[in-house]
Amino acid sequence: MSFTDRMAYALEKDLVDDERHAKVGLRVTAITAGWAVIVPILVVYGVTGRERETEVLSIAATLTLLLPFLAAVIATHGRRFGIGGAYVVLTLLMVLPAVWIAQL
Repeated sequence: MSFTDRMAYALEKDLVDDERHAKVGLRVTAITAGWAVIVPILVVYGVTGRERETEVLSIAATLTLLLPFLAAVIATHGRRFGIGGAYVVLTLLMVLPAVWIAQL
C-alpha cells in the first residue's frame, strides 16, 4: 500500500465517526442542560428552605464541579477534544462559584 493510498483511505469519511460525534454531542448537551437546571434549583432551595439546608448546598457545590467535568470526560472519550477542552476550562472556572455555594 503506497503513501497516496493510505492518505486517500485516511481522508475517507467514516460513517461510524459521524454517529459517535452525534451521540457525544447529545450526551454533552443533556448533561449541560441538566446542570443548568438542577444546580440553580438546589441553590435556591438550600438558601430559601425552612432551615438553611447545608446538605443541599453541599450537593449543589459538588454538582457545580462534577457535571462539567463529566461532560469533559465524555467529550474527550468520544474524540471531541475541542469540546472536552472547553468543558475542562468551564470546570476550572466553576471552582470559585462552588466554593461560594459551599460557604452559603
